[in-house]
Amino acid sequence: MPSDPTPLHRHSPPMTVGAPPSPSLSDLLDVNNELAVVEYTEEIYTFYKIAQHERRPCDYLEDQVEIDANMRAVLVDRILDAHDRFKLTPDTLYLTIYIMDLYISLQPILQWELQLVGVSAMLIVCKYEETWAPEVSELIFISGYPREQILSMEKAILNRLEWNLTVPTVYKFLLRFLKAATLGNKAEKEMENMAFFFAELALLQYDLVTRMPSLVAASAVYAARLTLNKAPLWTETLKHHTGFRESEAELM
Repeated sequence: MPSDPTPLHRHSPPMTVGAPPSPSLSDLLDVNNELAVVEYTEEIYTFYKIAQHERRPCDYLEDQVEIDANMRAVLVDRILDAHDRFKLTPDTLYLTIYIMDLYISLQPILQWELQLVGVSAMLIVCKYEETWAPEVSELIFISGYPREQILSMEKAILNRLEWNLTVPTVYKFLLRFLKAATLGNKAEKEMENMAFFFAELALLQYDLVTRMPSLVAASAVYAARLTLNKAPLWTETLKHHTGFRESEAELM
């Protein structure tokens, strides 16, 4: 793993002091799993729903002269290929796209720099999320950019974002909402796969860049249930955990 720059560190959401609340119905299967911290799950996701409104990408193409939505979609598709090639975690994929979009929201870029931003964003997130991250030389091979340009863009992104990389992505919410949708039923694996498919499709859509991650995740679950003719389409459990009514989830 490359040593430039200094490895990053995570920040946990603040926890309130006091007796932990009882776990919800969707968490009961994990009640004996200490790593699941089910006593605090509701509180963590309440924090996520607040934090998702901070540092959101804007409708940046209006201010970008040389790039458009189609170019962005091609780049995201290449990032998906690289993610599969290096067998990276889903967290890495969703955070890479977020960092890429946020940086372009804040900084005008040229057409030739677009893929460089994507590659450098992936390098940053791999250092942050992965146990075994791709070497810079591997990113050079798939992108064609020299080492100096990749590392220079990496530093530019980190400085522009003020090293603030801890955000709740669509994937974080999707895990929670799928648990609410399936209640631990292993027979619902087809629905889970369908929801992940719709969530990845959403990454390609520029129109969804400014939407809240929780709404995109809820809509992916709704679309999966609709595709597979699940009844009811939207349960009270989903309404509780997502915070959205069925009519709101349909908006996507």
